[in-house]
Amino acid sequence: MSGTVPSRPPISLTSPSTFARSVCARFIAIWTPSFVRSILYGQVLSVALTFVSVLTTELVDRNWVLPSTQVFFSYASMFIVYTPYTVYKYGLKGWCKLLVHDGWKYLILTLGDFEAGYLYIKAFGYTDLMSCMLLDAWTIPVCMLVCWAVMRVRYHWTQILGVVICIGGLALLVTSDLLTGKNGNPARSGEGDGFMLAASTLFGFVNAAEEFYVRRSPLYEVLGQMGLWGMVASSVQSLILERQKWKTSTWDGATAGLLMGNTISVFIIYTLQMMLFRVASSPYFNISLLTSDFYGLLFVTTHLQRYSPYWLYFVAFAIVISGLVIYFWHATPEGQGTTKVELPKYLNTEIQAGMNDHEGQKLELCVRATSITVA
Repeated sequence: MSGTVPSRPPISLTSPSTFARSVCARFIAIWTPSFVRSILYGQVLSVALTFVSVLTTELVDRNWVLPSTQVFFSYASMFIVYTPYTVYKYGLKGWCKLLVHDGWKYLILTLGDFEAGYLYIKAFGYTDLMSCMLLDAWTIPVCMLVCWAVMRVRYHWTQILGVVICIGGLALLVTSDLLTGKNGNPARSGEGDGFMLAASTLFGFVNAAEEFYVRRSPLYEVLGQMGLWGMVASSVQSLILERQKWKTSTWDGATAGLLMGNTISVFIIYTLQMMLFRVASSPYFNISLLTSDFYGLLFVTTHLQRYSPYWLYFVAFAIVISGLVIYFWHATPEGQGTTKVELPKYLNTEIQAGMNDHEGQKLELCVRATSITVA
């Protein structure tokens, strides 16, 4: 990351008035362009994730429970959009070298991401929408722990406080839902909860790894490779596990529309989350997604179950948003990691060689032109 990392104005404790002024100055200083982008990206991601959750639930209700097949379309969209651009930037030969040198790294990353997505979608076939949203919060401590242990990220106590406040808002949301008594009673919720916990754990590891990659490599390279290997993994697993279910599942126009909406939403999620990893961090990405629980409940109550949302939903949402602000009360988005995007060395060598050849040709033409002029 280029440039200096901005610092927050100090908090003064000399008198109540100076304390109030310093707190006000600190609050104003938080709202940098990077922080505003972090908030906006996080809320767009939350809405998109809510769409994915609702659309997946609708597919399950229509007797369409094919997790591997469902994620195949999402990976295919990433491959179709980002791989041609990668080939354009690197050249076909450079892209093939990327597969040879770094393909195995992206394969491992994508396998973890794919299995997490597979378990996430599978959980919807066993438990209710609210349980899936709540248990997905387990990703936060897992991701923070991985970043702390592997990438040596050190958290200020205000960041921990921000996470605790966000989870407190989530707990209030759970309480609100329990008080309404309208969450349903799925028959096999234990299995679904287990699938969601496993998915959340995998996502915690994968999100930290994705941040590591996207801070060092072009975004189109990372997403294009994930799309490629995700297509391979999902197609193989769907052929093994879901081939028979293809015949009994409901295939019609409504299913196609739900799949298209899901694919577009997931494409937006992958693209924006990579951008948020650079602007802020993967832990901040995960705590931002806690607001998706509010959007999910709001949608369920107003559109599916046709009753007025409980007033505590909005209090819980406000608490989560305040936690997102407090997370960067002392720390800054720019200070969460170093972003240094570089082309692979084996491509840099070729590009430099091409530039040298081009410069050599220009020099040769200049020499010839000079010789002709002298003659």
